[in-house]
Amino acid sequence: MTTLKRNHDIEHWDAEDVAAWEAGGKDIAKRNLIWSVIAEHVGFSVWSIWSVMVLFMPYDQFQIDAGGKFFLVAVSTLTGAFLRIPYTVATAKFGGRNWTMISAGMLLVPTLLALYFINQPGTSYTTFLIIAAFAGIGGGNFASSMTNINAFYPQRLKGWALGINAGGGNIGVPVIQLLGLLVLATLGAEYASVVCLVYLVLIAMTGIGAALYMDNLKSQKADMSSMVEALRVPQSWAIAFLYIGTFGSFIGYSFAFGQVLQINFAAGGDSAVQASLHAAQIAFIGPLLGSLSRPYGGKLADRIGGSKVAIGTFFAMMGATALVIVASTLSDRNGGVADGAVMAVLVVGFIALFILSGFGNGAVTKIIPSVFEAKSQSRPGSAGERAAWSRNTSGALIGFVGAIGTLGGVGINIALKSSYSATQSATTAFWAFLVFYVICAAVTYLVFLRRPSTTLSDSDVVVEAENLVLAAEQSTTSSARG
Repeated sequence: MTTLKRNHDIEHWDAEDVAAWEAGGKDIAKRNLIWSVIAEHVGFSVWSIWSVMVLFMPYDQFQIDAGGKFFLVAVSTLTGAFLRIPYTVATAKFGGRNWTMISAGMLLVPTLLALYFINQPGTSYTTFLIIAAFAGIGGGNFASSMTNINAFYPQRLKGWALGINAGGGNIGVPVIQLLGLLVLATLGAEYASVVCLVYLVLIAMTGIGAALYMDNLKSQKADMSSMVEALRVPQSWAIAFLYIGTFGSFIGYSFAFGQVLQINFAAGGDSAVQASLHAAQIAFIGPLLGSLSRPYGGKLADRIGGSKVAIGTFFAMMGATALVIVASTLSDRNGGVADGAVMAVLVVGFIALFILSGFGNGAVTKIIPSVFEAKSQSRPGSAGERAAWSRNTSGALIGFVGAIGTLGGVGINIALKSSYSATQSATTAFWAFLVFYVICAAVTYLVFLRRPSTTLSDSDVVVEAENLVLAAEQSTTSSARG
């Protein structure tokens, strides 16, 4: 399982071999998981750097209004989404360790650009859009990191491992927002460059750590052909759609929450600096809790199935969105000013959305390997060949659904920009989000939970996929205990 050379290449890896796993395989997987989390964490921070930089950009100096700022972070989100597809296959081509080193080094580009141009208030808006697009490099890290860790862990532990990997990476969003808050509170709005300088150091540490402690799996084959193979499975597209509702919500709200708060505080009479500071004091809480909840969504999905967890999460997200709509509507009736009670309801609703989107994201991620494990059972070949097909196709799909799901973050920021531009309020956008969560719940039921009719063929929806996987995992667990 672990023929490890001095160059960090592992020739043979079978995570499903319980004896080899217990004999040392799990320690190798854990070491790679730790540094994968660190790399993804820093990548997420750089990806979301402009959600922090805009808090340091008062209108009187930069001439960028609320709509312009929402679009600025939407551009970062969009480029991150597209980069996730090539990043998915990069680990198979270059190796997980090698690509983590390369992708960490690439983070220097958007960080150095932000460092220079945040000190240039006279810079054109077009230039800022181009610079923000480079921050999308950090968004690609998620796909390569998740694909890599998917190959290291056995089916019975994928929900928890992928949840830890993704959740640890997602925490990069609130961490950079906390750093921005610290700089705003202690140094002032003129010192945004400090945030960039801190991340230049962290990027260097990440590259060095990956070089010293990570490994390449020579058997990893999650290439473009695996992605094409994965997309031939009908429910792959349903999973991608659900990812828009979970991860798209998380990243979209992460980039937008601070600006929504800033607008509300400014409407209440705060100066530009006070509004930014007050917004920063609250904004990091949502992404932090959403990141922490993600592994638990994956862990519960390991026990009862991702589809069941996902549909329950979408219903809860409808309720949280309804709270936000109530608060926003009351604010609109008061001339756009949210008093203390209304602001509290708005914040509670948003925090709930963060927690639920993270929790649901862990569940949806677990659906991916479950479906392909079930699909592999009907394929010809040996057990090892079927396991390899399941591992490679599910790994390839993780990057694709990550790219599609991220478009939800773009949609959230575009919807908020359009809503504010048209009505000077976000209420219309919130109603659109509510309708979307209703559709997500319906898709979850129809694709993964509805009992199949006798006329459905294998090319149709496989609604029993997770039941097969859970039954197999429970059998393995019982045998191990016996």
